[in-house]
Amino acid sequence: MSKIQLDTTDRKIIAELDKNCRISNAQLAKKVHKSREAVKYRIQQLQKDGVLQGFITSINPNKLGYYMFKVYLKLENIPNEREKFFEELKQNKDIYWYGISDGVFDVVFAFLSKSIPEYFEKINTLLSKWEHLIVSKVLGTMVDTRQYNKKFFTNEKNADCVTFGGDVVDNKIDELDSKILLILANEARIPLTELSRKTESTIEIVRGRIRKLEEKGIILNYRIAVDFNKLGLEFFKAIIYFRKLSDKDEKSLFEWMSQHPNSLYYIRSLAPWEVEFEFAVENYQHFNKIINELRKAFPHVIRNYEHLIMIHESWMPAYQEILKINSD
Repeated sequence: MSKIQLDTTDRKIIAELDKNCRISNAQLAKKVHKSREAVKYRIQQLQKDGVLQGFITSINPNKLGYYMFKVYLKLENIPNEREKFFEELKQNKDIYWYGISDGVFDVVFAFLSKSIPEYFEKINTLLSKWEHLIVSKVLGTMVDTRQYNKKFFTNEKNADCVTFGGDVVDNKIDELDSKILLILANEARIPLTELSRKTESTIEIVRGRIRKLEEKGIILNYRIAVDFNKLGLEFFKAIIYFRKLSDKDEKSLFEWMSQHPNSLYYIRSLAPWEVEFEFAVENYQHFNKIINELRKAFPHVIRNYEHLIMIHESWMPAYQEILKINSD
């Protein structure tokens, strides 16, 4: 696949859309010093080229009453069975996200449940069915995930982040909230006029509902989905084992990840390891350089690390299912 070259304006547009993809073309035009028509055309071209895959709303399952569990599997080399297993995962309404990877694990997925006993029963049923394929497994619980803006487009030094996870709060949503969330999930850039028409409501009511969903932490932000491959980038995950971690050390790690231009996610888990760091990089050598810099900066904290290259990732049925709940 040939790498698509972006000029400075394209990069600025993408960076601004990743901060808030609901920004209007007029506001975006002012930020990148181009006309509204030029901005609209460039966005359309980025979509046509496959660089911009979509405009998505980041929604926190924990604020809808769900715990998020992580499952990491190493699989036997049985190609047909692996494909059947992946297809079953794609249909599973409890799976929020999954990624196929190369490295210490072959597949990683996030599993949502409103209770720990329910999760225990469902994951054991799933994994028992495929025990002939599973070489090894690690089950973890996600504490929280810091999601960073894609700073590498403009080499920004600092970035705001939003945090998934945290305390589980079973906020009730009604039918209108559900309609709004289901549309915004994958059409985050939809104008309020069109959103109100689709939800059979008014602009004022829809605007107010969105504001309340944001205030409750159900909606975290509005960002873009990007095809890293089209940009000549790869998606690496570093699984980090700590020696120890003081509050001061953790604040320093947060700061380091916040400032690094290639950082994507800082994931804290209850697992055999403590955190996972995710980066968009040019190649393995680039990733290895970043990890060596990290280890050098925190020799007293980091004991060891393992890595994965994410070959494919996607949001799964649970991402839609959790938005269908109501107050009944």
